[in-house]
Amino acid sequence: MTLTTASPYGIHRVIEPKGVLPQPAWKIDNTMEIFDNEILIDVSALNIDSASFTQIKKEAAGDVARVEAIVRRTVTERGKMHNPVTGSGGMLIGTVLQIGAKLAGKIDLEVGDKIATLVSLSLTPLRIDAVKKIHLDKDQIEIEGRAVLFETGLFAKLPADIPENVALAILDVAGAPAQTARLVQAGHTVVVIGGGGKSGTLCVYEAKKRVGPAGLVIGVSPFAKDCERMRELGWVDHALQVDATDAVALMEAVSAVTGGRMADVVINCVNIQNTEMASILATRDGGKIYFFSMATSFTAAALGAEGVGKDIEMIVGNGYARDHAKFALALLRESPKLRQLFDEQYV
Repeated sequence: MTLTTASPYGIHRVIEPKGVLPQPAWKIDNTMEIFDNEILIDVSALNIDSASFTQIKKEAAGDVARVEAIVRRTVTERGKMHNPVTGSGGMLIGTVLQIGAKLAGKIDLEVGDKIATLVSLSLTPLRIDAVKKIHLDKDQIEIEGRAVLFETGLFAKLPADIPENVALAILDVAGAPAQTARLVQAGHTVVVIGGGGKSGTLCVYEAKKRVGPAGLVIGVSPFAKDCERMRELGWVDHALQVDATDAVALMEAVSAVTGGRMADVVINCVNIQNTEMASILATRDGGKIYFFSMATSFTAAALGAEGVGKDIEMIVGNGYARDHAKFALALLRESPKLRQLFDEQYV
């Protein structure tokens, strides 16, 4: 049974406060009887966004049972996996169980299709029936549960040639390399803060393709193992082992390898707070910063740039770009080294 047509944006599921959309709402209705313009999903895994999972692991002191308790509490209280500290969510994969009558036959989806949702868990009605396994090193949680996708919700069918866990991992950050492709031009100097992480690796790879022989790609991580891997992969010209919460240290390190010119484009992919000023100081006047990280304080970024007199363009980390899912998956197919890296980490 399906209920009658409701808001395509899911406003009908908002419990509190009334009058807002599902994402900023504190609590939404996660009952699994769908309206005729909704899609019911049998969920197999959640990919919690990096900023959120890092915060949860810290709160739980790395204890798996406590991580599960925090996630369950959040979903119970809010009807969705919407971290109250970071404000972020993640995405999921699962199998289509039911398609509302208004959508059936009108969208490229059938019951039984395996999909990844491309909208945040912070707005997705979710019910967790059981937690099967938590992967602390992968930001993934295998569950039994159900979720609802709204009429306007984006999704991607899971490809047959890429393992589900790999697809889940890469689709969660698909916006990052797609936006990198838009921003980076031949001859640019590009700094990727968090270049050793999941989204950062994709951005480094895409940036290297775009800058050409006259350009420069600089990866930044505080961890020696990340820097070593960046050098081994060969997509960075410099791997800087610097903590991006130390804005002056990063500025000096970037200045040293660019002869004081600084970066045309800075891409911030880190999962911790207080890296806004490092991004700003590493950017030349007239340059651009893409804050993909959900740990970003845009107040700190705006006021910080003003405070140091930097005339730069700062771009909100919109996780969506047209055809970004196809774009990201295509990267795995075109680069054997990238595919091997993701297979090793997520399969």
